[in-house]
Amino acid sequence: MSLQITKPLVSVDWLYSNLENEQLIILDCTIPKVTDTLQVSSDKKRIRGAVFIDIKNIFSDKKAPFPNTVLSPEEFQEKAQELGINKDAILICYDDLGMYSSPRVWWMFQLMGFTNIAVLDGGFPEWTSKKYPIENPKYHQRTKGNFNVDYKPAKLKFTEDVLNSIENKETLIVDARSNGRFYGTAPEPRDDIKSGHIPNSVSLPFGEIQNNGKMKSKQELEEIFNTFKDKEQIIFTCGSGITASILALGAEIAGVKNTAVYDGSWTEWGSSNNLPIAL
Repeated sequence: MSLQITKPLVSVDWLYSNLENEQLIILDCTIPKVTDTLQVSSDKKRIRGAVFIDIKNIFSDKKAPFPNTVLSPEEFQEKAQELGINKDAILICYDDLGMYSSPRVWWMFQLMGFTNIAVLDGGFPEWTSKKYPIENPKYHQRTKGNFNVDYKPAKLKFTEDVLNSIENKETLIVDARSNGRFYGTAPEPRDDIKSGHIPNSVSLPFGEIQNNGKMKSKQELEEIFNTFKDKEQIIFTCGSGITASILALGAEIAGVKNTAVYDGSWTEWGSSNNLPIAL
């Protein structure tokens, strides 16, 4: 029987103990932070056997006007199959920064109806701290997979959805950016984007649900997300959909299910000339 993921987070010890499972696919989800000037090196080390999943250039819609726009279900299915992913795969996502972009890949697969997936708690730094096996990047020959999408549109929100939710007291909009960016006291890292936040949204910087690149404990996350549980819907937003996915992961660990991600996030909202902005 196939190994089933029962929690959205796994430890490096768990991954090491299951490293030889034939259905396991480890996805290197690393991208640089938008505030970093350094680019991800093509010759960086990876977890042994890991496959690079290119969020920016393959698993985002390059024709879209805003960064990190999620693919259509049809395109996502094709790209996942090309990566060699099967419908009975076990997917583990990690990144080099601890837990930054890996939750985005976890969320995208959740959006596409795939649940046998988890994020590696602490990512590559935690893996290497245990001296678990790493390798120089290799091309791992994979045959085309049979991955199937079971699209869950309720997990994805667009600008019109968010605009219509501002006055809805049963919906909570939660922003993962820093407090400085939320209140407009720190500049946006992208040019031509206004400062501030979506009216009636609340600030929850993604770093507040982490400790040193690892997620806080389930109990701590339950305490953080407990005040959200009475809402019919929670919409997570950030700069461009990456760190909003960290909040979505934290909510999932805390047992909060009624969540969605605003894909365009502040890059789209703050670029507009006809949307309300609060400071």
